[in-house]
Amino acid sequence: MRAVRFERYGDPEVLSVVETEAPEPGPGQVSIDVAFAGVNFADVKARAEGYRVPALPFVPGLDVSGRIRAVGEGVTAFRIGQEVAALMPHGAYAEVAVADSATVFSVPDGLDLRTAATLPTVLPTAHALLHEVGRLGKGESVLVQGAAGGIGTVVGQLAKAAGAGAVYGVVSRPEKADHARTYGYDAVFSTDDFPEEVRRATGGRGVDLALDPVGGDTFRRSLDSLAAFGRLVSFGNASAADPWQVGQPELVPLGLSVAVLSVLSLAQTSPDALRDLARRAFRTVADGTVELPVTAEFALADAAEAHRLLGSRTSTGKLLLRVGA
Repeated sequence: MRAVRFERYGDPEVLSVVETEAPEPGPGQVSIDVAFAGVNFADVKARAEGYRVPALPFVPGLDVSGRIRAVGEGVTAFRIGQEVAALMPHGAYAEVAVADSATVFSVPDGLDLRTAATLPTVLPTAHALLHEVGRLGKGESVLVQGAAGGIGTVVGQLAKAAGAGAVYGVVSRPEKADHARTYGYDAVFSTDDFPEEVRRATGGRGVDLALDPVGGDTFRRSLDSLAAFGRLVSFGNASAADPWQVGQPELVPLGLSVAVLSVLSLAQTSPDALRDLARRAFRTVADGTVELPVTAEFALADAAEAHRLLGSRTSTGKLLLRVGA
């Protein structure tokens, strides 16, 4: 089979297509003939700086859609040929991928495999950010960093569906603002001046919930954008800044709170919780509440081009690799 891997860290050019043996599922696992693989910013960080890379060479990729190829010992929930989507720690950039059956999901009725590939990382993350971790209340306001990306596109729609009072987004480039407004955002700000814009838009009050995948200075400024009793959920460190620290001096005056979310960690520590979360999240796509547009699609051999586009911070929505479709 073909797979895309890297043997050293660096620019997109370190990605190469190799011929290798198709992996076999172990106990509790399934193998999947991959139709589409999602391209995520975590893949870019893995290639560039070793994020979540246990050893080299490494095949990146967190989410796939396709058909069950084989089932390992003890797996009874899936059958050969069944259409599924899966979340995995790595290995999605390949014609055959292996995943733990606990993080493999049947494709909801009415969805094709192309759409299904957009689900495993983005939908559970977006749902949990707003509900399970962020605990958004009806009428509350939300501030979302990366509003035009995959997660941001979904969060805007989910927040509106949940009755948010106002949904504010932050984008890295002005040309992304229209995309964000199309998917639920009431106002969109630039990364340079968003705290001032938030205060202006809220009459000085601030927002009830802020969602930050960037870290560093953006984390701090998001914290400063909160209203009394506001919550901030950190779900990434795209800035590659030192890990944030926050304590009583920052939180006590307004009764603020900070939480953290990683769906990849949840998959390892509580797969049952992830399955329940994914079931609720996937339903919002199946019933039409949420749409996640695929804005660019690449052949497997062109994975470097997909990384180059995502790393440029000019893309919106979701990027896919077309593997066996």
